Amino acid sequence: MGATRQQLPGMSDPGPGIPVERIAAQDGNSPRVGRFSFYFTDERWEWSPEVAAMHGYPAAIMTTTTEVVLSHKHPDDYEHVAATLDAVRHGRQTFSSRHRIIDTRSQVHHVVVIAEQLTDDTGVVIGSTGFYVDITAALQQQQREQRIDTALAAIVEHRESIEQAKGMLMLAYGVNADAAFDLLRWQSQQNNVKLRPLAEQIVADYLELAQSQPRPDRADYDRLLLTAHQRVGTASQGADRLLD
Repeated sequence: MGATRQQLPGMSDPGPGIPVERIAAQDGNSPRVGRFSFYFTDERWEWSPEVAAMHGYPAAIMTTTTEVVLSHKHPDDYEHVAATLDAVRHGRQTFSSRHRIIDTRSQVHHVVVIAEQLTDDTGVVIGSTGFYVDITAALQQQQREQRIDTALAAIVEHRESIEQAKGMLMLAYGVNADAAFDLLRWQSQQNNVKLRPLAEQIVADYLELAQSQPRPDRADYDRLLLTAHQRVGTASQGADRLLD
């Protein structure tokens, strides 16, 4: 029971970067953690009610076979899980695995399986025992958070370009932030151009002007502002030129 757990060749790391406390705190009716035992001699598996339910069976203690266990593995994970079980049987090793199972309703579950040696009263290894953790909901939550982070980053980037354009208009025309934004928005509405690409174009134009002329005239700023909508889409090219 006290053997050191080893990750077997071909098995993915069971640690998906999801804290255990998050798994334990998942809501919903689906079971998240359950125990199992695997007896080598007769290929017998004993599942707790939670593990049985993960596979789509009634939530009750269940005895099954290796054949049934493997039948629930995702096709893309089947071979390495089967190879791992074979290595466990012959080497009497502990193991850990992260893979997918398909329940009786054809729903895919992402699970982490961690097992240690099961010994008899004399200390002889007769099987493996451990637990399943269903991390499906945790993965989905993680993916939702990643999408939110991506959206927030896009919003921040969106705001940054607008704030930069506002700052340049404030300097060029000696107006406050509200007036600069009103000017930017007016240009956007008058020329039917989205605010962010217009702001990016103005920033690129003003930067290029500042580098080409030490003391630009007010008329130069006016010209670039009033014609920026005609060049929208070329801001990235202008930025590239500035970096050359």
